Amino acid sequence: MGRSAAFFDLDKTVIAKSSALAFGKPFYRDGLISRRDVVKSAYAQLMFRLGGMNDQTMARTRDYLAALCKGWPVEQVRQIVAETLHELINPYVYAEAAALIEEHQAAGRDVVLVSASGEEMVRPIGELLGVTDVIATRMSVQDGRYSGEVEFYAAGPAKVDGVRELAQARGYDLAESYAYSDSISDRPLLECVGHPTAVNPDRALRKLATENGWPVLEFRHPIPLGRRLRERPAVPVAAAALGVGVGVAIGIAWYGRHRRTRTPSAQKST
Repeated sequence: MGRSAAFFDLDKTVIAKSSALAFGKPFYRDGLISRRDVVKSAYAQLMFRLGGMNDQTMARTRDYLAALCKGWPVEQVRQIVAETLHELINPYVYAEAAALIEEHQAAGRDVVLVSASGEEMVRPIGELLGVTDVIATRMSVQDGRYSGEVEFYAAGPAKVDGVRELAQARGYDLAESYAYSDSISDRPLLECVGHPTAVNPDRALRKLATENGWPVLEFRHPIPLGRRLRERPAVPVAAAALGVGVGVAIGIAWYGRHRRTRTPSAQKST
């Protein structure tokens, strides 16, 4: 029996937002995108949060982002991500996902983030989580700037290509490995391992998971890693339902404390 690994989709599985769209504000601040681009990105983020992305939507997003970043200096992008990572990503990491990642690592498994977002964003997020291996979209670079072409788009079946390539290089036994995702677009990823799990699944993936008897997990507590609930395990959906009231109570308590600790000037600005 070979080594095993755990492959995690990123957006809405490990973090409660789109990693590719999270950096719109600092990109605008540094002059990489226009106000119109910010509005379009915000709309795309809203659509993502409401309904996820199918293959066609992901392809349009890929082409849009590839054209958008054409000519950007790669080092400037990396610097922006490094400077804003803790502000824009850290608060949205699911505590349950962080605990599950630690459980796999404690069991001796390699953990790999598999995301359609750019490698310049995914790798720092992985480091934030203590994960060194990523499979992510790679953009073509010429003279230190993005050319507007995509070398590898880590989405749909292409994710499986990346997983199998890494498994062959590392000696992973995929039949003994795990995969986690929220989207039906990751069906190929989930089906290529012996232990697939749906996390916060969209309607189509929930139906597929039910038909195949796959576990379903609900992650509901995005908490900064510095304050995450290390003792909180990932729980099956049936058990998670029992904790809805507790989760709501935690949210209300946090919101109330946040409101009380805000300064008068901050309250006036909202």
